[in-house]
Amino acid sequence: MKIGFDAKRIVRNNTGLGNYGRTLVNDLAGIVPADTMLCLYAPDEGNEVLRRQVNDTTNVVFRYPQGHAPKWYWRSHGIVKDLQRDGISLFHGLSGELPMGIRKAGISSVVTIHDLIFLRHPEYYHQLDAFFYRRKFHRTLREADRIIAISECTKRDIMHFGHFPEEKIDLIYQSCSTFFKQREDGDKLREVRTRYNLPGRYIIGVGSIEERKNMLLAVKALLRLPEEISLVLIGRHTPYCDQISRYVGENRLGDRVLILHNVPNADLPAIYQMAEVSVYPSRYEGFGIPVIEAIQSGLPVVACSGSCLEEAGGPDSLYVAPDDVEGMAESIRLVMKGAEGREQRITAAQQYVRRFEGNDVASQVYEVYRRLGSEE
Repeated sequence: MKIGFDAKRIVRNNTGLGNYGRTLVNDLAGIVPADTMLCLYAPDEGNEVLRRQVNDTTNVVFRYPQGHAPKWYWRSHGIVKDLQRDGISLFHGLSGELPMGIRKAGISSVVTIHDLIFLRHPEYYHQLDAFFYRRKFHRTLREADRIIAISECTKRDIMHFGHFPEEKIDLIYQSCSTFFKQREDGDKLREVRTRYNLPGRYIIGVGSIEERKNMLLAVKALLRLPEEISLVLIGRHTPYCDQISRYVGENRLGDRVLILHNVPNADLPAIYQMAEVSVYPSRYEGFGIPVIEAIQSGLPVVACSGSCLEEAGGPDSLYVAPDDVEGMAESIRLVMKGAEGREQRITAAQQYVRRFEGNDVASQVYEVYRRLGSEE
């Protein structure tokens, strides 16, 4: 049997969709039958460092376009001829897309959909981009035999916006590593605190500093918290980050807000572990990995309601509406050091997120493949 995969993100994306694809393929390679080949179709070789993160095994092979068609056209149309030529019996779109004509070609297909933010909140996208994403989504639904949703929230959105049959949607959570459960020693904590000039007491917010992530809510809440409490934001710079910086300047919060970019993963656990509270006020997410990482780090979490974050953080984290500044401030006060019930909340939340740790995604995905094959 030959299984094909859309490998564009595998060779190009350092985080997110790239990690999902590389981890899944590596794990599948160890459990599929000996006569099963995993063929990774990418528009080009991409980033060598990322490509080498796919284990070099005899049952995994990369495939690239043959001919001179534009890469985008090959990925959405021309790839089907290559799949037929290579004898692919099942194709998995790892990042929400399937090529046109795959159903007509008689090739079974599965697609993983991570989120539908472009439908739920199109205001965060350029109008033309949102249009093309919508068109790809509905085209993919017409091609797909089965869909894998990474959260109940995403599953609900697929049914709501796409009217896709529920019985053809499989809920398979992403697996979360236990990297953030490891405790750093005192020397590492002191070294990291000094290097980043971290404040004595602080709240932490991790994630791209973009409008949808809504970190300005946490900054506004800071005005309602004791002056010795600071806020440390860690994430990619966007124009929204400049908006936050202007608000900080206008409200004389410069000595209480620290914004860090390009923090290596090796330093993140220490920065988490020295914080008091983690905030993740995103207006919409497909899953919410930073919520789980913060809980693993031993922090209480305050997040926003309305998407999947309650699903990620469980009943012992706190949730507020995305524009509720007073609610955010009050929830932070309820879980700061010394607050009644804080440790019980942390312990209960850590018990809850164990369901995502060591989650055997590959076996669940392969079961989807197996069932699909038996239905033919």
